[in-house]
Amino acid sequence: MNALLNSLFSIVGDAHVLTDGNLTAWEQDWRQRAQGKALAVVRPADTNEVSCVVKTCSDFLRQYPNSGLSIVPQGGNTGLVMGSTPDGSGRQIVLSLQRMNAVRCVDVANQTLTVEAGCVLQTVQELAQSHGFLFPLSLAAQGSCTIGGNLGCNAGGLQVLRFGNARDLCLGLEVVTAQGDIWKGLSGLRKDNTGYDLRHLFIGSEGTLGIITAATFKLFPLPASQQTAWAAVSSIDAAVALLGLAHRHLGTGLTAFELMGQLALSLVTMHFDTLRVPFLQDVPFCVLLENSEHHDNTGNPLESLLEIALAEGCVTNAVLAENLAQSQTFWHIRERISLAQSLEGLNIKHDISVPVSAVAAFVKETDALLQAAIAGVRLVNFGHLGDGNLHYNVQAPKGMDAAIFLRDYEEKVNAMVFDSVIRFGGSISAEHGVGSLKVDALARYKSPVALSMMRAIKQALDPLNLMNPGRVVRLG
Repeated sequence: MNALLNSLFSIVGDAHVLTDGNLTAWEQDWRQRAQGKALAVVRPADTNEVSCVVKTCSDFLRQYPNSGLSIVPQGGNTGLVMGSTPDGSGRQIVLSLQRMNAVRCVDVANQTLTVEAGCVLQTVQELAQSHGFLFPLSLAAQGSCTIGGNLGCNAGGLQVLRFGNARDLCLGLEVVTAQGDIWKGLSGLRKDNTGYDLRHLFIGSEGTLGIITAATFKLFPLPASQQTAWAAVSSIDAAVALLGLAHRHLGTGLTAFELMGQLALSLVTMHFDTLRVPFLQDVPFCVLLENSEHHDNTGNPLESLLEIALAEGCVTNAVLAENLAQSQTFWHIRERISLAQSLEGLNIKHDISVPVSAVAAFVKETDALLQAAIAGVRLVNFGHLGDGNLHYNVQAPKGMDAAIFLRDYEEKVNAMVFDSVIRFGGSISAEHGVGSLKVDALARYKSPVALSMMRAIKQALDPLNLMNPGRVVRLG
């Protein structure tokens, strides 16, 4: 391995191959559930250096096929399914793309921008805004997650309802293949029907087929106005009815529709006592809605919607944000749920999706199953109801050690939740990816035909199994 390390030193420079000292930032996952050991953390400065690193590792693995060498691409290391941290073998290269944060191009006339994979999502949002555009990908980790990771797991977030996932926003990619070749596919075209759309293979592949080094994205006009509201609902059925009303009365102006359970919100008030949650004690669920208008509007469509919803009984109470500060407070509450749950202790996270029409029945049935199986279990339920994506998380009963809860119940809980998801026609991963956390579950719940095709693609593009092995699908 010393010869390999010396080659990596010569490619990226001694200062950017880290082999000792405190490497926790790269070797531990965000949830602190896994602590790995890397052979080295390698930090290339550009796509050519990435290419050289991959070629060097590929050549080494051909020469020493039993060495166990592999590459784990990593962006901001904010993932939730242990997909971007090394295992404990000490034989994996963590290839960090954080130095690759250049803006390649902003094409105002074409309404696109091209950035490197290490750009932080919030920086891309601000870049777009500085040119008079909206880049709508938005999620709680946007201050630290990177574009490459967003594409790697096909991130969703808060505005999928209106703009789609990361996949829907991306027009082109630059990728370093598992052989170290560079595919220059940074097209800004909306239409390009010249064979297989290769970008869709790499988006959502979690670094198992190649390394995304840059991407071209669509931009959208900045909204002329936005309205935000917080509404109390008596049930998920009522929230679904409100969503239907919102679609009919707001149309494409509806940009976000978030469901939050009472326990999820109570954890926010417990761990962030400066945040005041409206209607916390009154109802089991609250909804956060956002409407965006791309033309001047003297009225307030969201206010009109809430009046109709109150009259029809979908909503029991509501408050409309009076200013930007109040709107931001509403969003801060929503975005603090994940962190509040983390502060409460390790938990069993689920990022699932079911048809919107099935959400209420899914939650009712699965809640009952879990509560019958585990006395006092706490169900922290929130997420993007507008697109059927719930973060259906399971917290230990009050007073039980969280680590013991995970050890004794995680496998059982996952089986109950995933079985229920499949019964309701859903998916066990909506926007977080598969990683290593769900790779075995995917093998049980995914169609055998689909798994066969996925393994064939992996085998064809990465025959040495160099790229992030043991994630998404296993070979052999």
